[in-house]
Amino acid sequence: MKSEPIPDMGVLMSKRQQVEKVQKCSVVVSAFKEGLKDRPPPANPPEESADPDGKPAETEAVAPTNEEEKEAGYNEEDGKARASTSQHASAQHKEDCRINQEAWSRLRDGKGVEPEDLDKANQLTPPAFIRPKRDINDDQPVEIELGQREQPVNDEMCEICEVWTADDLFPCRTCTRVFHDGCLREMGYLSTDTLQEMRDTAHTATGWSCYYCDNINLLLTEEEMYSLMETFKQCKIIPESCLVADEVLQYKHFLSKRLFEKDLSDEQEEEVLAQFSALDPEKRGQIEWSDFLYHESLGVLSKFRSENSLVRLLTAKERDRARSVFLSLDQDMDGLITGGDVRRAQQSWFRKHSKESQSCNVSISHVGPISENSPSSSSSEKSRERDDNRQVTWPQFLKESALYILAARPNSAAMHLRPLL
Repeated sequence: MKSEPIPDMGVLMSKRQQVEKVQKCSVVVSAFKEGLKDRPPPANPPEESADPDGKPAETEAVAPTNEEEKEAGYNEEDGKARASTSQHASAQHKEDCRINQEAWSRLRDGKGVEPEDLDKANQLTPPAFIRPKRDINDDQPVEIELGQREQPVNDEMCEICEVWTADDLFPCRTCTRVFHDGCLREMGYLSTDTLQEMRDTAHTATGWSCYYCDNINLLLTEEEMYSLMETFKQCKIIPESCLVADEVLQYKHFLSKRLFEKDLSDEQEEEVLAQFSALDPEKRGQIEWSDFLYHESLGVLSKFRSENSLVRLLTAKERDRARSVFLSLDQDMDGLITGGDVRRAQQSWFRKHSKESQSCNVSISHVGPISENSPSSSSSEKSRERDDNRQVTWPQFLKESALYILAARPNSAAMHLRPLL
């Protein structure tokens, strides 16, 4: 009689462990099922079932019994609140879709969205004026070809509301930005008078400078602006106030003592008063704070910036206008003009308003012109004659004209940098 083989103990233990695992899983599943019975019914409605035709079948709402309400904690008011919120969100979404569709249809029709249709509180925000920083290559020469016009294209959307409305946009003569007159009015950048002036000149050869380009002070860096404001404080110049001729003379005397340790000469005083007259085209006996600030900002640029740095500040539109002026003066097309031509070109930048050309010829009665027989007059005439006969190339013309081109940016009738006659 053969004896049966004794099973391996490892196999027996393995089967026993598997039985124990199955028993443990059964216990866990039973406990999980018991827990589901104690839970309230789900808040979400059951999925809609489809009928044979493919249409979803409507489910009838069954009111819970008292026992079910107690077990599930059912609250009829909460259900109504959730339903009301859902309906409101859906209605709001449909309204937003309708507004967007109407806006796109107007854009396709070439009309766009009118500024009055925008939510000013949310969509119109004041611009962030960020002062420039000097680049490491700021003083290096920049090559600008004479024969190659740049012809920059204006932006397509309003700088403020970022909406396109075809012919209702007004361009800036200095940069490529365009604006709605309604947006400029809503933001408070233009008064009623200046708004009408913008409408009359923006599309003409005279042009109009936007609030970025009109403010020459924005060309200064933080360091340059700090230096200028410290000078104002030392001279007791009150910001946002009009200045009379005596205050401007005192300010210039202070600068002369500070920089050169001497007072202004009679000829320099005459030049200061002539500039004051150019800044006061309406002859009111005082100049506006903005005009004074722009003039002094140009003085800071002239003092701390090189000619190459000033050329880099010119926009593509300004460079194209400079090309046109140079080519009109270069009659023999040899790429050279005279110093007298340069001086006449400097005066041409300021022919935006008829009052400006008249302000340069105003005589200062209490100072008086220099006598024609005086030594200073004869020496200045000889110097002027030598300057008029010198030859000037296109790059040099652009360097000498850059400061005057920048000075012609403001829309004010005042002349912020009086060129020599």
